[in-house]
Order: sequence, then structure tokens, then C-alpha cells
Amino acid sequence: MTGPRIASLLASATEIVTALGARGQLVARSHECDFPADVAALPTVTAPKLDTSLPSGAIDRAVKALIEQALSVYKVDAEALRALRPGLIVTQTQCEVCAVSENDVVTALAAWTGTKSQIVSLRPDGLADVFADIERLAVAIGRAEAGTALVAEMKRRLDAVAVTASALKKPRVACIEWIEPLMAAGNWMPELVALAGGENLFGEAGRHSPWMTLDQLVAADPEIIVVLPCGFDIERCRAEMPALAEKPAWRTLRAVRDGRVFLTDGNQYFNRPGPRLADSAEILAEILHPAHFSFGYSGKAWVRG
Repeated sequence: MTGPRIASLLASATEIVTALGARGQLVARSHECDFPADVAALPTVTAPKLDTSLPSGAIDRAVKALIEQALSVYKVDAEALRALRPGLIVTQTQCEVCAVSENDVVTALAAWTGTKSQIVSLRPDGLADVFADIERLAVAIGRAEAGTALVAEMKRRLDAVAVTASALKKPRVACIEWIEPLMAAGNWMPELVALAGGENLFGEAGRHSPWMTLDQLVAADPEIIVVLPCGFDIERCRAEMPALAEKPAWRTLRAVRDGRVFLTDGNQYFNRPGPRLADSAEILAEILHPAHFSFGYSGKAWVRG
């Protein structure tokens, strides 16, 4: 193994490291790192402090209760990290709910004596930040050229979608990132919607995902609704949907009446700021313009709700 031993505490970082050709340098992962599949063999050095099998509303309340007490949502196994001797630890500062934060890592490392582990902290607020994070991480692990090539390939795929989509009529789109309570999708998602040929109604590029109300959704009356809850696959998304679908106001929405509500695997795609954001743009293109795009994601990454 050449290059530093890497502990990735972020699912998207694990994907980036692997895409850069440095899978052999990974020595530890977070409990959320599950792609590619073989990373499951790596030791897990983080765990959530709450029951993630709870319904959306209960998870939201539990997270808020922890944050109000100035407590982290995750715990880091400092002893396991020390035993694995990583030369580089990758975490993030973008969201205290999405993954282990830099503060969590600093706290976990505080008891170490003479540690030489480098911490690389990612902050992907928008697409440009994702590209910059990939190239910065590539430099840190000694694979700068691979980082440049990976970013170039992602941009090529995104541009290919955008060129075709630019000539098409833009449907009005609402992306839902959390079901109960309602949250719209922000950060890089408005950019992906625009690239895929849609008019994004909620959330701003480069800014955190905003809370929203059902009344606001009804007032906007989107033509298409894409549901992509953070951390949920399609089946979990489907299981949570009654919290919305059983409300009378939901049934008045044009997208609901027209059968243009789509459930997606937000966990694997849209909520991971890494290489598969190119896949995410292609998925959105299939959903928004099925007559013009077919990449083979239907039934796997998205279904009609």
C-alpha cells in the first residue's frame, strides 16, 4: 500500500477515495459507508447516538434534542482509530446531522499523545465545492492527477445532460429531502435540477436545505415532486410517505393528481456529494424528461410514487 492509511468518516469520502484508485489505503470507515460493497469489510469506527429505524418525525425530534444539548449526533471510537493508525482522517464540516463532524474527530483525538494523523475536512455546499473537495482530497492522498481526471469525467457527464435538457420545456419541480417535518433540498440539488432541465421551486444553490410547509408546497403546486430523503433508500422512503400522502392537502397537488411523484434512493445518490452526483443528474433527467433520457436507473434508483 502506497500513500497514507485513510480513515473515512463520511460515505461520500469513501466513494471519492475509491474512485481515485486508493481503495487499498482505506483502513477504517463510518457506519454509513456502504459503497462500493467491499468497504463493508473495513472496521467501523463511528455509530449514531439515536435509533435510525424510528419514523422521520421521531428521528427529527431526537436529532434536535441532541443538538439543543450541544451534543453530537454521532460518536467516534477513538480507541479503534488509534489502533488502526491512520495517517489521514476524512470528515466534514458541511452538516452536523449528515455525518461525523470535524469537532467529533478533534474530540476523539484529544486523548492521543503525539498523533500525526492529518484531518481533511470536506465542506461541499454546492457543485463547485464538491469538485474542489475531490481535488483537495486527491492531493492529500497523493493522487492529484486522478482527482483532476475524476472531476473532468463528472463534468463531462453533467454537461452531456445539460446540453440535451437545455432545449426542452422546464417543468416546475419540488425536491423533498425530509418527509416529517417537510424539508426541501438545497446545496447542490438546485443545480442538478437546473442541469437536468427543471425549474427548481424550493431551496437555493450553495445554501443549506430549508424547512418548508405543506401549505407552501400546495401554493407552489409543482408539476413534478421528487422525494429523496437523506439517508433513506426507496423502500424506506415508501414506508415514510403515508405521513404526507394521508393528508387531504397532499391529494390536491397537481403532481399527485397527474401521477408525477417520484420516490428515489436519496441515500445512495442525491445526498452524497461525491462521484455519483453525476448519476444523480442523469436520474433527474430520466424523471423530468423520460422521452429524451434513458440511462437505466428506473426501478433501481427511482420509482413512481
